[in-house]
Amino acid sequence: MLRSQEGRGAVDSLTIDIAAAAPTDVRATSLLLLIDQREALPAAGPAAAVDAALDGALSALVAEGELSGRKGELVVVHALGRLPVRRVILAGLGQADGVDRDRVRGTVATAARQARALSDGSLAVALAGPALEALPPEELARAATEGAVLGLYRFDRYRSETAEPRHALDRLLLLGGDTDALGRGRDLGRVIAEAANLSRDFANEPSNMLTPREFAQRARACAEESGLDCEILDREAITALGMGAFLGVAQGSHEPPQFIVLRHRGGGEEPGIGFAGKGITFDTGGISIKPAANMAAMKQDMSGGGAVIAATAALARLQAPVNVTAIVPATENMPGGSAIKPGDVLTAMNGTSIEVINTDAEGRLILADALSYANHLRLSPIIDVATLTGACAVALGDIASGLMANDDDLAQEVIAAGRRGGERLWQLPMYEEYDEKIKSRIADVKNTGGRYAGAITAAKFLAKFAGETPWAHLDIAGTDDSDKDQGVLVKGASGVAVRTLIEFALGRAKGAA
Repeated sequence: MLRSQEGRGAVDSLTIDIAAAAPTDVRATSLLLLIDQREALPAAGPAAAVDAALDGALSALVAEGELSGRKGELVVVHALGRLPVRRVILAGLGQADGVDRDRVRGTVATAARQARALSDGSLAVALAGPALEALPPEELARAATEGAVLGLYRFDRYRSETAEPRHALDRLLLLGGDTDALGRGRDLGRVIAEAANLSRDFANEPSNMLTPREFAQRARACAEESGLDCEILDREAITALGMGAFLGVAQGSHEPPQFIVLRHRGGGEEPGIGFAGKGITFDTGGISIKPAANMAAMKQDMSGGGAVIAATAALARLQAPVNVTAIVPATENMPGGSAIKPGDVLTAMNGTSIEVINTDAEGRLILADALSYANHLRLSPIIDVATLTGACAVALGDIASGLMANDDDLAQEVIAAGRRGGERLWQLPMYEEYDEKIKSRIADVKNTGGRYAGAITAAKFLAKFAGETPWAHLDIAGTDDSDKDQGVLVKGASGVAVRTLIEFALGRAKGAA
């Protein structure tokens, strides 16, 4: 299991076992049954067996209207010695035709939190029955594992042990007949979910703890643990490469910039896929300073960088037969005495000159050099991930991430990867008329196109540095954080884009094979 810091962990230590035991025989603190919405309990399957063992208690709840199987419903029934478990948790999946891997994932996440809230101990999950018959065992096990590992995540390492009593769920037991398939699903799901949680760890860290240098060191430690090649470029190397846009943002901070490069070599000799992530460990807005309200959330402005590091590490753990390079320019955006000012001109690694209109549009500046470097390495395709624009959050809210691309086939491939991973992406247009909004009178391009179509004009800016290489941009400004526990989301950093990136690379590997 990847760990980002010693000491009290952000995730319960969770053992996940597989068993062919019948739900009525399993020994655990709680037993989870997943049921869909019907007028009565099915005549066969785990729920029917448990109902018989409980002398028809579940059927009585159905008759009284207290158990319907509707989506989001949780009903707890105490076994009172009639089963080896202490309690049975029944979780509704909704209409049968809507039951898919994503719904199972989210339902298990919610139920696992409920089980933990009730007591310490273990949770057995019955992965069989009419409600789940449309899904193969491997997919069920993967979904249940991801749900539990994502849903049980919590970040409280800076709270003392005595601050608040807390329960811990230390064992998950997946029940089903095909134990080999369940084991494969569990193993894949665990790696993917732990990667998303690692990304959450990065983003949830206070910025005085996760400085650019610390970010780089944790990336190096992650690389050593997962078997990645790691290269950290310092200011001297960054300067030698001509990364004037990245250096321009970094010059207002006392913290030295770090250009993080991680490589997974699982394929042939080709350069492979490029993942680029925005790595602003704290964003004040620079001279164009942000309002004080909610500025604390700007510690998460490196969520894109955390996502590409975590996803690449997961691909190494999975020994994916594909080459992937993760690139993260890491710095703070601060209003120091040497900070860039509105009206300044910077020159990126590819020679493009940039007029700085707003220093709070800094993410696209550092990504300009990241994309230029990805082209320098001949990586293709390139996918960048960034908490880039409030405009995208306004357009799509916290439900879907924005996607913009210079290649529609690539865009659809990324959207499909997100769908497989349970992350929603919505493509926004890249009409050439939007280019007019970022034309500069004194430089090749300016770094903001004004209020309207802000997410698109930011992507249009990045497109100048992607060039002819197939490229997709994920704007996660609205989805990188959750304000409540809901399904696989818990309050705080979401780890968004990690599952999409992993699915994309695995899809490419499968296609190549």
